[in-house]
Amino acid sequence: MKILLVEDDVEISEMLKNFLMTENFEVVTAYDGESACEKFFVDEYSIVLLDLMIPKISGMEVMKTIRVSSTVPIMILSAKDTDSDKTLGLGLGADDYVTKPFSVTEVLARIKANIRRNTQYTAAATEEEEILTKGELALNLNAYSVMKNGKKVELTAKEFEILKLLMKNPKKVYTKEQLYSQIWKDAYMGDENAVNVHISRLRNKIEDNPRDPDYVVIVWGIGYKLGDGK
Repeated sequence: MKILLVEDDVEISEMLKNFLMTENFEVVTAYDGESACEKFFVDEYSIVLLDLMIPKISGMEVMKTIRVSSTVPIMILSAKDTDSDKTLGLGLGADDYVTKPFSVTEVLARIKANIRRNTQYTAAATEEEEILTKGELALNLNAYSVMKNGKKVELTAKEFEILKLLMKNPKKVYTKEQLYSQIWKDAYMGDENAVNVHISRLRNKIEDNPRDPDYVVIVWGIGYKLGDGK
């Protein structure tokens, strides 16, 4: 994991850097706000440790610059310990605030906690927005929605499940019996009507030309599969 350490006090910077390196972190140092911004945007970091009182560009301005495009955890290291300073720093986007002088073991514990929370949040956000795409179609598994070319397509639950099954298994051909078994969760009794009707309705909603489909295509003599899209 890589840390961007922005601290103009060379002694503090070197002490903290050496300690964190013994804990298997990679540490990149910056001694002023200008170089901090330059280094941040040319690499990826797990967390930023940021002093407020730094030359050229203030720590607050560095933080605002980072927050324009990134949600990376930012932990302020500052000798300014008033409630107003803390409130301002946290309000501008800091995730944590440690006042000087500090214990390196406390800083380490907070670094790990902030990275852990960010990792968990990122994983949850990724899961929440799990999206399958094919051509002009985008299927959001968690929001239970389908977009075609940026416009929402209203599907019934069964239509959504059919499309999801095909999009999650794009190389597999499903017989009508398999579709019925997996979507209706019931034994297939040879009645093709339910599958045929739902396939027809699904095509009418997502295909430019339902008679010449791009997404739900038939494999003659076998069943249905996902097409190549547009």
